[in-house]
Amino acid sequence: MRIIAKIGLLAMALGVATITNAQTTQKLSAAKHNDYGLVYSLPKTHLRIEVEAQQTIKKKGELYNYAKKYLGTTDVITEDSQTWELKSIKVTSYGVPEKGGEYLMQFKAGTTPFLIVGENGLPLAINTNDISIETYESKEGTPLTKSVLDNNGYLSALSGEVLASGSLSKRAELIAQTIYKLRESRTNYAIGEADQMPADGESMRLILNELNKQEEALMALFVGTTQTATAVKTFDFVPTTDTDKEVLFRISDINGITSKDDLSGDPVYISVATITKGTIPLDEKGLQKQLPKGAVMYKIPGKAQITLTHNGDKWSEEMFDIAQLGVDYGLAPALFTDKKKPSFLKFHPATGGIMEIGVLEEALPIEKK
Repeated sequence: MRIIAKIGLLAMALGVATITNAQTTQKLSAAKHNDYGLVYSLPKTHLRIEVEAQQTIKKKGELYNYAKKYLGTTDVITEDSQTWELKSIKVTSYGVPEKGGEYLMQFKAGTTPFLIVGENGLPLAINTNDISIETYESKEGTPLTKSVLDNNGYLSALSGEVLASGSLSKRAELIAQTIYKLRESRTNYAIGEADQMPADGESMRLILNELNKQEEALMALFVGTTQTATAVKTFDFVPTTDTDKEVLFRISDINGITSKDDLSGDPVYISVATITKGTIPLDEKGLQKQLPKGAVMYKIPGKAQITLTHNGDKWSEEMFDIAQLGVDYGLAPALFTDKKKPSFLKFHPATGGIMEIGVLEEALPIEKK
């Protein structure tokens, strides 16, 4: 069934997630067996707030006090620490069936209009299979990177003389000398003056990588190590009224992304500011239009600006269409059963608003009696 004469786009929401057709849908037909009626619900708009935070663990090396004396550097970690900080916030909208918000599409006998609904029962389209489905793929956290200071991973780079040293100062001096020798060896290989040069490029790469690895392990004893990991958590928020800086969650150096009730963390705030409210259309006289008899109901959503802040910084500021800031209205059911030019309609699954409406090139099939 091909579609022509598209006559407009309404209620297009911002910040929608990746679109795919993988989600399961169901086709419901209005026919004699259900008295030409289809029951459906309109959505309430929810916000899905995906938060990514990064954990940073810093570990001091046991020789940090000797870094300046033997290596001439002051860029060292002098104490162990753990911190968490925000990395990203992503906000998307989706629809959830509104409790008590069921409607009946009531059509006349004859043609067989149909309704496509998603897995959650929300309407997606009338009289067309040409739809796109919202799905959401969440980020995944990353594991903590390794530190050569863990499990004494640096020992393989130390000589017996260094390991036998009982003085921390002497140990630092010997390890510093080893670092300089490693650097000298790497330079000699690089300029082709090593006593035994490798036979090919791959062998050279392996030797240089091993020298770098040994130097990194020994340098960690002076300058310390930094490890990172990321965590991802999703929060659900339902905007119903305007709010200014409501605590949504917290970031804690101890617990990472945590609930708003965990006072060990700094708050991340959400603010909702209504921009427009959906209203019932007006007729030529400026009066509210009357609802058609047996109307096919949809939402005329409002708009709100959603802002998330942390420590005075804005992490997200976007406009969203919100179903509950609008009104329910309807179209005449005869539009969808016209024998010559039946209409089609596509709903926005997050708001229940009209994404697209038009007429079909071909008439709907007539129900066989």
